[in-house]
Amino acid sequence: MLEQILTILPELWVALGQTLLMLAICLVAAVLLGGPLGVLLFLLGPGQALQQTLLSNLLGWLVNTLRSFPFIILLVALVPLTRWIVGSSIGPLAASVPLACAAVPYFARLVEQQLHEVPRGVIEAALAMGASPRQIVFNVLLVEARAGLVSALTVLSISFLSYSAVAGVVGGGGIGDLAIRFGYYRFDTTMMVLTVAVLVILVQLVQWSGSRLARRLDRR
Repeated sequence: MLEQILTILPELWVALGQTLLMLAICLVAAVLLGGPLGVLLFLLGPGQALQQTLLSNLLGWLVNTLRSFPFIILLVALVPLTRWIVGSSIGPLAASVPLACAAVPYFARLVEQQLHEVPRGVIEAALAMGASPRQIVFNVLLVEARAGLVSALTVLSISFLSYSAVAGVVGGGGIGDLAIRFGYYRFDTTMMVLTVAVLVILVQLVQWSGSRLARRLDRR
């Protein structure tokens, strides 16, 4: 048993690195693209600084449409785009493309929800003092909602850790690919147990870190 574990450890380290790479890329895309999109959805909503009902409904429909795709279908549907961007449809970089496309609207909605939790009185006070929309976003909304945004990013990380394992089923690499190739096709119970254990540990670490940081940032 111990010899078998030592034998597969190199493969496991490589798969873990691929999983973390996929997760890092999709989280960066979510923060850089989904974050501003979520702020925009909030600002365009009813009663907000940039209220635009038509544009708000259009963006909301687009976000909901992208979120409605099951990830495995999105993975296949984006193969042409993936090949155009990275030159291949297999491997961790290729899997990062559909992961990022799924993460952006997912995080946008989480950001919008967290901004709605900011007390309306705080925003009105900033407006009364003559704050511009930019100042309201950076000095009020993001500051007041920072603990919630960290929690939202934690939820996103855990969800897309699972999605990265799904990507491995179709050649994306990572923990999921290792579990399928060794644990399922070769009936290697040890490998299957190890991959599940690694995913459980990763989820626990992400949740613990996110919850701890959110508590430290919570001003209430």
